[in-house]
Amino acid sequence: MADDNSSTSKYNIATELVFIDSEAVKDNYNAASVPIYQTATFKQKEADGSGGEYDYTRSGNPTRTAVEAHLAKIMKAERAFVVSTGMTALDVILRLVKTGQEIITGDDLYGGTNRLLTYVSQYNGVKVHNVDTTDVVQIEQRLDPVKTRLVLLESPTNPLIKIADIRKVTERVHQLCPSALVVVDNTMMSPYLQNTLDMGVDIEYHSGTKYLSGHHDLMAGVIGCRSTQVAEQLFFVINSNGSGLGAFDCWLLLRGVKTLAIRMEKQQSNAILIADFLEAQGLKVHYPGLQSHPCYELHKSLASGPGAVLSFETGDVALSERIVEAARLWAISVSFGCVNSLISMPCKMSHASIPAEVRKQRQLPEDLIRLCVGIEHVEDLIGDLTNALQNAGVQVKH
Repeated sequence: MADDNSSTSKYNIATELVFIDSEAVKDNYNAASVPIYQTATFKQKEADGSGGEYDYTRSGNPTRTAVEAHLAKIMKAERAFVVSTGMTALDVILRLVKTGQEIITGDDLYGGTNRLLTYVSQYNGVKVHNVDTTDVVQIEQRLDPVKTRLVLLESPTNPLIKIADIRKVTERVHQLCPSALVVVDNTMMSPYLQNTLDMGVDIEYHSGTKYLSGHHDLMAGVIGCRSTQVAEQLFFVINSNGSGLGAFDCWLLLRGVKTLAIRMEKQQSNAILIADFLEAQGLKVHYPGLQSHPCYELHKSLASGPGAVLSFETGDVALSERIVEAARLWAISVSFGCVNSLISMPCKMSHASIPAEVRKQRQLPEDLIRLCVGIEHVEDLIGDLTNALQNAGVQVKH
């Protein structure tokens, strides 16, 4: 079970996820569920528009305030924001980078992240360095005290499940480039398993579409800031471009967050058994819950669990295609973090926007299969994988 040992937290993280602080939500009627303020504008009492806490939902909404306060608490952020999608969250963060500045990021990235960084590089005059972020030295070699603005990490990465030493990277970046910000996409772990702001990271962001909502019935992005100064800069962007999350989606997100602990515990326990099963078949499995993972101990020092996303290689693209198409319980779909189990081939779906030559250069296997484990009974999930493997021509070991 994930525990929160921070002296600033009243309860364990599983309790904090459920408990809505009444001081953060102003409601005259004490509703048990945070109300949905489905309104674009708010009436004012003064002719100059002053006197009201809210005036226009683009700038603020009580339902959005409630979910942002709740997420700030569980992320241990000075301030948190919710926006329309996870990619919007990254886009807002990238507005902090000016022409002529540089970004250092990984060579194993979500396809959408790679696409947006490519755009910024081509049209905004920003240099993007893709390096192996599991090697702190490679990051240090690209740091420039004047030009480096962001160091952007995924850990674990998507889809090869690489682990970066977030603490060490953050420490070295702040030492060598005091003006640079360390940003971590923590979507794969969620705040339940890993808290990067506690490690000194400046900005943590999530696709709220994934584990935080848990049901794939909304799209959202979440940003948590360690400092008020950075938070104010990001709020200016959000207020200016109108990317704040709508009231109803804020309510759905808040509802989803409350069940994060029980969902993640079940998904993770399933994933551990499934990873063991696949490794026993002689397949190359990428999962930080396996002792065979090269960063098994490092990940244990960073997070309270390995999560519920894993990938494996078959050695043959056609074989992988047959396995994916033979699965029945595992839906062929992009994304992860849902209560339902999903299967996909990243190079053909979520990472297809990365050119084939770049995927080859970054050693992203074309035969790679990604599993996003849900809350179904694990025997059924393993049984379905067994049938898929056998139907594809793999001799399964029992």
